[in-house]
Amino acid sequence: MRRSLPLLLLAFVFPAWAADEAPVAAEETLDGREIVARCDYKYPGEDQQSKLTIRLRDRSGNQKTTVYLRLWKDYKGKDGIQEKMVLFTLYPPDAKGAAFMRWAYVPEMGKNAEQWIYLPVLRKIRRVSVRDLGDSFLGSDLTYGDISLRRVDDDEHRFLRLEKDKKGREFFVVESIPKEPDSIYSRKINWFRKAKEWEQCVKTRVDYYDRKGLFLKRQLLTWQQVGKAWAWDRVYVQNVQTFHTSFFQVRDVKPNIGLGDDWFTERRLRLGIQ
Repeated sequence: MRRSLPLLLLAFVFPAWAADEAPVAAEETLDGREIVARCDYKYPGEDQQSKLTIRLRDRSGNQKTTVYLRLWKDYKGKDGIQEKMVLFTLYPPDAKGAAFMRWAYVPEMGKNAEQWIYLPVLRKIRRVSVRDLGDSFLGSDLTYGDISLRRVDDDEHRFLRLEKDKKGREFFVVESIPKEPDSIYSRKINWFRKAKEWEQCVKTRVDYYDRKGLFLKRQLLTWQQVGKAWAWDRVYVQNVQTFHTSFFQVRDVKPNIGLGDDWFTERRLRLGIQ
């Protein structure tokens, strides 16, 4: 009975997606790679400002909530940099002023992302190493690999079926198997919301399986579009092996505001958002 608890919580938060529905037969032959290429990569803008809330809950019900001002910029591979992100802590009050910065590099660089944190109590900036893309992102149930850009050809994709939920909405269900031998996942099952136009097709669910092929966690997503840019709206992740859950909420999204490079420096971490 206890092992069913995480999926019961998913049903409460995202009732339309929590349980598998009977598959709908699809006469047309669909290509898994094409679906992923068209639906999994949404334009986020050249840069983006938003308010990010992360709520973590352990198996005992203990909860931790942190609110950040998030700034992000696409560097398009310039000098080997893929993107930069900085998080300024707004809540809780005793952590206000703390900041986190991350520089991610293009795969061709063959190097892990660089990260820094600033702790106002110590008035020091500390470099934080990312040993593995499987490391947890800010203590959540998503890894750095989960939130990093993954090229479509890093996985083998296979279209499984077209499926309907109770509301009659249709989803492309695609299996993705990582090509790298040291991946922490044996496979992922992705659900993409079918739409009249490919531009509106978005990923709404991911089921992750560990190296042994056992169900590990489920991620549910809703999206928002601001102008031509896309951003998360709500994301809910449950690890069914540890009973830990993570909830992400993104608000006040402002894309393409012309963020300067000075926002992504150690000096800015100290100055904060003043």
